[in-house]
Amino acid sequence: MANVVLEFSAGAGDSEPQNRPVLIIGQQAALQQVTWSQIKGKLEPVISKELWQTAFGSLNPNPTDSCPLYLNHAVVAALPPRVSRHNSPSSAHFVSRLVRSCLPGGNSRCIVMVCERSDVFASACAIARAFPIFTRRSSASRKAEKKHVTVELLIVGPDSSPLGAVEIECLSNAADGVRLAARIVDTPCNEMNTDHFLQEIKTVGLELGITPVIIRGEELKQRGFGGIYGVGKAAEHPPALAVLSHTPEGATQTIAWVGKGIVYDTGGLSIKGKTTMPGMKRDCGGAAAILGAFKATIKQGFKDNLHAVFCLAENAVGPIATRPDDIHTMYSGKTVEINNTDAEGRLVLADGVVYASKDLSADIILDMATLTGAQGISTGKHHAAVMTNSEEWEVACVRAGRSSGDLAHPLVYCPELHFSEFTSAMADMKNSVADRENAQSSCAGLFISSHLGFDWPGVWVHVDIASPVHAGERATGFGVALLMALFGQASDDSLLNKVSPLGNAGAKSRDPLDQRDCKRRRLV
Repeated sequence: MANVVLEFSAGAGDSEPQNRPVLIIGQQAALQQVTWSQIKGKLEPVISKELWQTAFGSLNPNPTDSCPLYLNHAVVAALPPRVSRHNSPSSAHFVSRLVRSCLPGGNSRCIVMVCERSDVFASACAIARAFPIFTRRSSASRKAEKKHVTVELLIVGPDSSPLGAVEIECLSNAADGVRLAARIVDTPCNEMNTDHFLQEIKTVGLELGITPVIIRGEELKQRGFGGIYGVGKAAEHPPALAVLSHTPEGATQTIAWVGKGIVYDTGGLSIKGKTTMPGMKRDCGGAAAILGAFKATIKQGFKDNLHAVFCLAENAVGPIATRPDDIHTMYSGKTVEINNTDAEGRLVLADGVVYASKDLSADIILDMATLTGAQGISTGKHHAAVMTNSEEWEVACVRAGRSSGDLAHPLVYCPELHFSEFTSAMADMKNSVADRENAQSSCAGLFISSHLGFDWPGVWVHVDIASPVHAGERATGFGVALLMALFGQASDDSLLNKVSPLGNAGAKSRDPLDQRDCKRRRLV
């Protein structure tokens, strides 16, 4: 599926299944609302109305089910009839699975996604995840011809009007962002080192008319970025901090997305083993998601200042690599005693969030990272772990996860109980916990927050995507849809406005921080 061109449409046109194989997918309740006249152009003459009704009636999803309609040219598939409160109503994960397993082969294919308008965004992003771009299979290099998949969104329910051109454009940009993030994460470090990642940032900047700010190599050391420099100084390709900035007229607040971009993580001198190191090309998943989301978000129009901050480094082994016991001075001015060089993500992100606060004057800072293996234990393979100093934003992240399909669940935020894990006799703190059985993922997030200061008046959100960044051996592009939905209220796009959980001016905050500085939380 690497050479697939994905196109979204409100109407994919008519074609016989032999000429254009088709997959029709939706919840049974949604499929039941589809009239024969709406789909017969994609099924006739080889599939009759009676056959369609018989196939539909045979579906018994548990949690999903599918039925071939005509040889291997047409399939109908049913999503789970209901989901739990911690899942997305769109059943986004099952959408991806069914597309991968049930879509017939061919050079020109069609997917008819039947859903309510509220599930359109999540469903489109879920379909995009089923079509990864990166491959180095020799057979793929010999096939120059692109395969085309047209996705028709067939809307049912109370508001069943067809999607407009602007909404289709939003879905296309979101899907492109998801596939861009997945491609970067899938690409191995010999083709995606810090030089290559910077080129990806420049390419996006060029497309958006934005020139990135780049601080790199020895300049990082000179300017006090002890975290990023210390992690990446031993690598052949030097570390970097890169920033893409969108600053429209009339902006009333400043938002910064800070991404962990460790292009490869050997663990440093606290080196990983032969079974845990493979897959560490994915340690740039946070930065990749932010790049994909920034590109799609700005294309749709964004009302406020938005900065994408990329903390790029390769955690390599070499003569000048950081050693356990070394002490680094961070951009915050605080000192850190290194007791685990494999706890490097928090070091680069600490510099990144402080730069966002000090240099970019951000009111809202969200960092996204494949930060801890413990995240998968805490919230599982499908839900990102969210941690924030604001109760309102914690709730908003969970809701954005459900509306976007990029699921999220809260971690404990309790610095007064957990931050003592980093106590050092030599420096302001250590970089890894004393007790690995005491809320590891929460502690890792607190390390980042501590450099802003636990009394920092702005909103800080930490999103750990270590497990959901991939499914098996393939990247998912996780995080793009979550960011677009979470901040959708500041978008010029009506579809993103609808999926955003923020912007309810009538909602009264229960968070004392929100009451103290409500301007900085206009999105809430």
